[in-house]
Amino acid sequence: MKAKRILTVGLVAAMSAVTVLAGCGSNDAGSNAGTTSAKGEAKGPSGDISVISREDGSGTRGAFVELLGIEQKNDAGEKIDYTTLSAEITNSTAVMMTTVEGNTNAIGYISLGSLGDNVKAIAVDGVAPSVDTVKDGSYPVARPFNIVYNEAALDDVAKDFIAYIMSAEGQTIVEEEGYVSQGNNGAYTAAAVAGDLTIGGSSSVTPVMEKLAESYQAINTDVHIEVQMTDSTTGVTSAAEGVCDIGMASRAIKDEEKELGLTDMVIAMDGIAVIVNNNNAITDLTSEQIKDIFMGNIYTWEEAAK
Repeated sequence: MKAKRILTVGLVAAMSAVTVLAGCGSNDAGSNAGTTSAKGEAKGPSGDISVISREDGSGTRGAFVELLGIEQKNDAGEKIDYTTLSAEITNSTAVMMTTVEGNTNAIGYISLGSLGDNVKAIAVDGVAPSVDTVKDGSYPVARPFNIVYNEAALDDVAKDFIAYIMSAEGQTIVEEEGYVSQGNNGAYTAAAVAGDLTIGGSSSVTPVMEKLAESYQAINTDVHIEVQMTDSTTGVTSAAEGVCDIGMASRAIKDEEKELGLTDMVIAMDGIAVIVNNNNAITDLTSEQIKDIFMGNIYTWEEAAK
């Protein structure tokens, strides 16, 4: 096994509780990532860095390692993900956030639209992640949210829901959820459709897809949409195999996936926020520093803070 896997929020929550208790007089690594002043203000971090990454197949991981140069070609021309083998592996956006929240030494990454106040997003190359910086291209870690489908196999319900996603109403929901719209096709006109629709894939795309499905079903009451959260790779293969009607991928579609005969469509752009614990005083890292941290070339917060 290449890395320690954290598979349940329950396990992470238990670990978080242990970390909190240990902080009352322990010298473990989790309590050394940052000291605090008498006023409780975070000071400079110290101690070993805990790298938190996503599972293989995650679109967020795929985009993150590609954009930051953690994925590199070997001598045979094959793309290799060089994420450090000591990284803890989480299997969803929610577990990633809970893990970083409970570990003062941690650094990880999540979809910008999923960012909450339980963790802190840092600037990358001096640019803070936001809808505006993703839109103007100044934030360097951004990727597309894609849907994929077999166009020949789409029924009227699936076609109408896709039309809704790309309508003015659908793209307003995209923006309200903290993502960047790529434009819209005008106002939505409801069609007289009824039936079931299954959508599966990326845990990063899932929250906004659930909002879109909820809004669509309020208009089209004879339609039932089931959104299944897995990962981007599973979303693409499930759409190709007919397991789901529409797949979700939080990254660009790979060359080998394009050979599956699927149509892909960008429904939004999203930034990938690099996150640390709220008690970590670090506010900005360069792309090169983040790359070195996730490849295991920078081990401590003291070194990262130089």
